[in-house]
Amino acid sequence: MEHTGSMEERVVTDRIRRKLEEVNAAAQKHLAGVQDHVNFTMQQAYFKCAYECFDRRRSQEGINNCVENCSVPVLSANNVVETEMAKFQERLNRSLMVCQDKFEAAKLQKLKTHATEELESCVNRSIDDSIRVLPHLVDQIKSSLSIN
Repeated sequence: MEHTGSMEERVVTDRIRRKLEEVNAAAQKHLAGVQDHVNFTMQQAYFKCAYECFDRRRSQEGINNCVENCSVPVLSANNVVETEMAKFQERLNRSLMVCQDKFEAAKLQKLKTHATEELESCVNRSIDDSIRVLPHLVDQIKSSLSIN
């Protein structure tokens, strides 16, 4: 009987892993436009700006300051994206920890037969909720970065 339980847990664990891959794929898909804007449009503007800094009439310190100022928009944009995605990840992690806590409590109460089903259901709800939030999160990031 224990063998069947561990087999069921492995199957559920595999389905949960696939569900987590789903949220990662959704995040990458939704963020693609933002990443493209930061990596190409903003980086291109940075390099054009930095190129203009190299003027023989400037001191080395003047050139360095100019180039540093050129990098501010890109660094700020990356910071916005990283901060918002870190918050998203933290919310998802907390949600999944609640699922794990419920699973552990059910195991302690010897409700193991339903525990794995409940864990999977809880994880699916958490991930589906997170995926539904992604478009709004990306809109917020785009607004912060003034991306149309």
